[in-house]
Amino acid sequence: MGVNEFDYHRIHANGVTLNVAVTGSGTPVVLLHGFPQTHLMWRKVARELAGEHTVICPDLRGYGESDKPDGDYSKRTMAADVVAVARELGYSRFALVGHDRGALVAFRAGLDHPDVVSHLMCLDVLPTLDMWEVMHGTSAAVGFHLYLMAQPAGLPERMIAAASDDFFGYFLDLWVKDPAAIPPEVRSVYLEASRRAVPSIVADYRASATIDVTHDSEDLAQGNKLRMPVTVIQQDWGAALGFDAAARWKAWTIDLHHQTTTAGHFMAEEAPDEISTAIRALLKR
Repeated sequence: MGVNEFDYHRIHANGVTLNVAVTGSGTPVVLLHGFPQTHLMWRKVARELAGEHTVICPDLRGYGESDKPDGDYSKRTMAADVVAVARELGYSRFALVGHDRGALVAFRAGLDHPDVVSHLMCLDVLPTLDMWEVMHGTSAAVGFHLYLMAQPAGLPERMIAAASDDFFGYFLDLWVKDPAAIPPEVRSVYLEASRRAVPSIVADYRASATIDVTHDSEDLAQGNKLRMPVTVIQQDWGAALGFDAAARWKAWTIDLHHQTTTAGHFMAEEAPDEISTAIRALLKR
């Protein structure tokens, strides 16, 4: 599915205007992209689901063709954006799937809006608190970008802007197992969009080292959990870095299905059939 196969909307919600791609018909499924991507990462999965569902793929606040305001990039605010977009499209309840940064937004939406999110899937992340806890020693080098973008405003933005295509392209190359899954024309869209969004992308990551930690810590202290059926699909980072990923997720959930994949990080593009099948299975729970 390419750009021309989506219907595009400019939706003003929660104080920002988001670029929202919609296709298909039926019960709603919202798909949230990761870094350094846009809604186009869902083009293959959206095609698979469009015969059964209305598939809603926004560019997150600060990414793609959505607004890039200064200020708040907490996952709480970004989750509220998504809920408001769905409401503007006429949906008060929906299934939610997120990848990477989008998965963190989805996680927060599930905690903050349990009566809105019917089913939740998170691809290739840990919850924010757990992510910081498992990153230690030399193994933390794989997450150098997390630490770089956690620094105070100024230096990270200048460093990344000075070589933005090299920076964002590095992750597109490092994290993919099948480079053909991200063809040159799609890669070009990702790089161009990220090039225009350096300050907001850094702000998103900086929030995950500051206010997002506060919000997650508060939920943990209060015993708040995800109440809806949850599926998590990850690369086997736990085995590679020495932690139990499933156990980490179980602490936040009531009804969890956890599985690993042999696909690379960009699994929605590398293994769309696997992800689409998993979404269908989740929606039957």
